[in-house]
Amino acid sequence: MKPFIRILCTAGLLFTASQSFAQNKNDYTTRIDSLIQSPTSPRPFNGVVLITQNGKIKYSKAYGFQDSRTKAPLKMDNQFEIMSNTKQITSVLILKQFEKGKLDLQAPIKKYLPSLTQPWADSVTVHQLLNHTHGIVDTEKPLLFKPGTEFKYGNLSNILLGKIVEKTSGKPYIQQATDLFKKLHLKNTFCYSKDSRRNLVYGHMNKDNNFTLVENSFITDENLPADGVITTAEDMVLWNSLLHKGKILTSKSYKLMTTASTLSQHDVFGKEKSGYGYNMRIVKYNGIPYLGHTGLGDGFASLNVYVPGSDVSIIVLENQMSEDSNLYYYQEALIRDIVLQSSLIKNKP
Repeated sequence: MKPFIRILCTAGLLFTASQSFAQNKNDYTTRIDSLIQSPTSPRPFNGVVLITQNGKIKYSKAYGFQDSRTKAPLKMDNQFEIMSNTKQITSVLILKQFEKGKLDLQAPIKKYLPSLTQPWADSVTVHQLLNHTHGIVDTEKPLLFKPGTEFKYGNLSNILLGKIVEKTSGKPYIQQATDLFKKLHLKNTFCYSKDSRRNLVYGHMNKDNNFTLVENSFITDENLPADGVITTAEDMVLWNSLLHKGKILTSKSYKLMTTASTLSQHDVFGKEKSGYGYNMRIVKYNGIPYLGHTGLGDGFASLNVYVPGSDVSIIVLENQMSEDSNLYYYQEALIRDIVLQSSLIKNKP
């Protein structure tokens, strides 16, 4: 081969390889499809994925079944238990009471829950319930640590927050939440009720790729503020848009919710500790700031991520929960990473 022709061919191959790499990096659709459908995945994916940017759908697909008995295919408008992603709603309901002047975030919780008998009720604040630095392990036991000094995640804080919402508003938690959903036009979002499933799919436990139906939910009126909201991927995207664009809270309340007031480690968000606000994780991925939270239980798993700088929402909802804790959010975390590496994200480092 003549030298000039060889140079042209080499240059062409390099350009093609470079172009292919760029396409692979930015073709998030193909990458997500390949991930979900991979025969070598340590567990199958069974759920829905919805990715939007500036209110426009960029990826929307449902994989798997609603019910392992009937194998009826999942649909994008199916409703899922979002478990701990419910806690965002509870934070908002508390902050709405704060905005009305009915609640002091720095006040001891004894002020709103006088029935608490432990001495710590006079020192633990509403703020510490919201960011899980309260130290309460049981309402009848001493604190695990001095309030405000450590982070310990759990449902009890949001159960107590739900009671505070009821005390300050004079209305049941479920009514407060339902009124909020109606006001925000979240038409497919509601609080769990065993008597009204609507379009809720069944949750499943997955052991060695064998699915077992979860027929009896552990959600009760008591733990509703921690785990009890049912919704769709589309409604979660709408929630993100309204919340993060100032349509629900005042700028002061929103800043309190989305500003790190403590640090917490969660494997989905990295091996190092990252920021935690009011039931909201404040994280950076290769220099890209984003907000997010997970939810797990009752045979369901959920991931809600919002990237403020690019107005991107990443919603992944599954009606399965792996019995292997290493696989709880296996595809969820990888889908998040694919999107954060993609052309949807502006100003990547």
